Amino acid sequence: MTTTRQVARQRRRRRRLMLGATVALAATGVLAYVIMALLPRHQDDAGPASAKTLVTNQPEADGTAGTASPIATPSPSASPSASSSATPKTTAHPKAAKPSPKSTQQSTRGSTTPPSAGRIRPDTSYQGVATAYKAGVGDGACLLGPSPDLMIAAMNTADYETSRACGAYVLVRAANGKSITVRITNECPLPCAPGQIDLSEQAFAKLADLKVGRLPITWSLVSPGSVGTMSIRYKTGSSAYWCGIQVIGHRNPVARLEVSTGGGWRQLPRTSFNYFISADGTGCGKAIRVTDIYGEQLTVSGLAVLPNVVQPTRVQFSRH
Repeated sequence: MTTTRQVARQRRRRRRLMLGATVALAATGVLAYVIMALLPRHQDDAGPASAKTLVTNQPEADGTAGTASPIATPSPSASPSASSSATPKTTAHPKAAKPSPKSTQQSTRGSTTPPSAGRIRPDTSYQGVATAYKAGVGDGACLLGPSPDLMIAAMNTADYETSRACGAYVLVRAANGKSITVRITNECPLPCAPGQIDLSEQAFAKLADLKVGRLPITWSLVSPGSVGTMSIRYKTGSSAYWCGIQVIGHRNPVARLEVSTGGGWRQLPRTSFNYFISADGTGCGKAIRVTDIYGEQLTVSGLAVLPNVVQPTRVQFSRH
């Protein structure tokens, strides 16, 4: 049987258990209160971080971050790639709709000191050798197009001088006393040596039998009288933002080509394919000033940028 002492012990244990439970419950309440008190501060920290993520991701989702600059700057002057694609639509049609270049063109003549001399100079005789080649329709590295006659020749690379010889008229004399005047329309690459001229077969035959192969010659520049006025051609792909300009039918070799910039003149670099290039469009469609090796200047205005169209002028260099 349970004694009075045992009953008293059991009562004390129950009191301890109840006290421990009460203390544990109180501690749990305090901990919960602390956690609740901390929750608002945690949310305040998480808020800005979440907003930054949305701001950062939004441009990527819209796909506008990489294209904002081109859309905002469609101007041809600001974007070379946009300029090229916009060229045919913005320049060719309005200018083609204007009156004929013949009716609007104006030309002026002027003189200056001779430009720096190239390899081929006036009043100078050169020695070399003549060879022959099949000229076809007469077109060549000068890109002048089919020739009206085949009294033409290809100049050796050294004297071709980055197309400086293109269109020049050369009097060729053979040791047998025969001579012929040819127009330079092509380049004769190596092994053509300095002084060598590769004549069309038709031209070579005027001097000697084709079987001769190589013919000692002397040659010099001439300024023929039976030529008309010169023409201007813009290269295929030319526009107000990029253009190549070529002079055709000039009596004397062209030493320099300049375009009007509004406040002056800008000299354009010459290519081996006989075009003067304005890489940024400066002067395209503006007045053109051409200077020959004697220093004479001819100015032509009123020509539209019409790619691959030969536009006649009213001017020609003086005879020398």
